[in-house]
Amino acid sequence: MIIKHQRGRGNKVHILLDDEYAVTTDINFWLDHYIADGSEIDEDEWNELLEAINYKKALNKCADFLSRRDHSVKELKVKLLRTVDEKSADRAVERYIEAGYLDDEKYCANLVDYLFRVKKYSLNHVKQECFKRGIDSSIVKEILSEYDLDMVEIIVKLVKNKYLSKLEQEGGRQKVVAALQRKGFSYYDIESALNRLDDYEF
Repeated sequence: MIIKHQRGRGNKVHILLDDEYAVTTDINFWLDHYIADGSEIDEDEWNELLEAINYKKALNKCADFLSRRDHSVKELKVKLLRTVDEKSADRAVERYIEAGYLDDEKYCANLVDYLFRVKKYSLNHVKQECFKRGIDSSIVKEILSEYDLDMVEIIVKLVKNKYLSKLEQEGGRQKVVAALQRKGFSYYDIESALNRLDDYEF
């Protein structure tokens, strides 16, 4: 097979085999692995080069995704698999774990804090959000064990801050109950909180 390259937009470089497009990489990679146009390359050499290109692509994708927000290991791998092969995705993810840029325990701790403190989610809803992101149940359990939670008090504060005016409307109680259930709170805890609120003077 005869290998050639063409400059693309920005820093892209397109690799051709026997004058047919094969794969795209970037100028930095190509300068590090440069092969003169018209050189002959065998199947093993091509597979080795292709593996290196895909690994570099996976590393770049990791950097891009993580620059936008933190991810769990599973979240990041799922996104990588949309554009790279599994071997490259696994290698890139492992590299970022080793470098300390991927840490499910740290990610879970930050997520749980945000969901409780900002989103005011229930315990069940928080668990679901963690599991949805592929965080191991043992990690979720360990992080949640650090919280001493009173779900009824959480609901009371949430209602006072967000739903108090709605309670005063016709059919408001049912609407508030439904809204709180969608957040994952149990009917028992909701009723206990609303009954506690009935005793308050505002």
